[in-house]
Amino acid sequence: MGEVVFNTGMVGYTEAMTDPSYAGQLLCFTYPLIGNYGVPDYLQDESGIIQNFESSSIKVKGIIADSISEEPSHFESKRSLTSWLDAENIPGIQGLDTRELTIHLRSRGVMMGAIASSVKEAKALLEKAPDYSTLNLCDSVSTKEVRSFGKNIRGRIALIDCGVKLNIIRSLVRRGFEVVCLPYDAKYEEITSIKARGVVFSNGPGDPMACKPAIELSALAVQNSMPLLGICLGTQILALSQGAETFKLKYGHRGQNKPCVDLRLNRCMVTSQNHGYSVLPESLEGTELEPWFINADDKTIEGVIHKSKPCLAVQFHPEGSPGPLDPSYVFDIFAEKIAS
Repeated sequence: MGEVVFNTGMVGYTEAMTDPSYAGQLLCFTYPLIGNYGVPDYLQDESGIIQNFESSSIKVKGIIADSISEEPSHFESKRSLTSWLDAENIPGIQGLDTRELTIHLRSRGVMMGAIASSVKEAKALLEKAPDYSTLNLCDSVSTKEVRSFGKNIRGRIALIDCGVKLNIIRSLVRRGFEVVCLPYDAKYEEITSIKARGVVFSNGPGDPMACKPAIELSALAVQNSMPLLGICLGTQILALSQGAETFKLKYGHRGQNKPCVDLRLNRCMVTSQNHGYSVLPESLEGTELEPWFINADDKTIEGVIHKSKPCLAVQFHPEGSPGPLDPSYVFDIFAEKIAS
């Protein structure tokens, strides 16, 4: 049982299924065939970061597919998608017209759903279904212990883990930073105690209003002129901390081909996205935040930047590399603000 959402990506099912932002959700793949290149092992790179996945386990509540390949072909494949689901006790269903389901979700909006062996069982499950927006899902996916990655060449960064994708950590380590992962409810004193030169608020699941500790932390970071980068949920956290408002999108942005326009460069980027909430544009009036990116399709806010503080945030995933490297310069801008 979970909130039914859809992803329009043609590849990347291992990354999507392990993305903590999907916690509490049933993921419908619009592409008709998944599993054709199998599933690799959970291997770590030289920095101790797991490769080919966005976390150490499947985070979706279940998957919905048209067809799943049981005979994958790829030199890194170690098992089939079905055997991976079995090993991690995650349910799935195939044989559905997922594009028809997607049309329904686009028309009616995302909704709670259930994978069950009968209509009667599904109805019984849905009678117990909670309101997705009331769940504090960050608490279920955030780190429970402080962890450090990379070498301190250009400085130390505090990463507030609301459900971080591992490639965010890898992107920062690659730029010479030591990344210290802290729980989503960390205190500002924890950031200063590790002598962090900047703070990153990660992506994560659920309603941003449920992340009150992170919102309070963001307000203090801005107040103290700490260089700050928000990614996905981190954008909403920064906006809420500065007095703006958020709202739930009808069916969200989830895929690898979402066009975003950089208003400063007047350039359109191909971006990877996974979010169901957005910043209310008119609520930025009266704050020190201004739009940085907008979605070329529906004109929603895709990034904000502070007028006087070294703080910026993007709603998409600059580490996602769908273009393949279109928006990765966001990390370089953040690094420049740390150095200045």
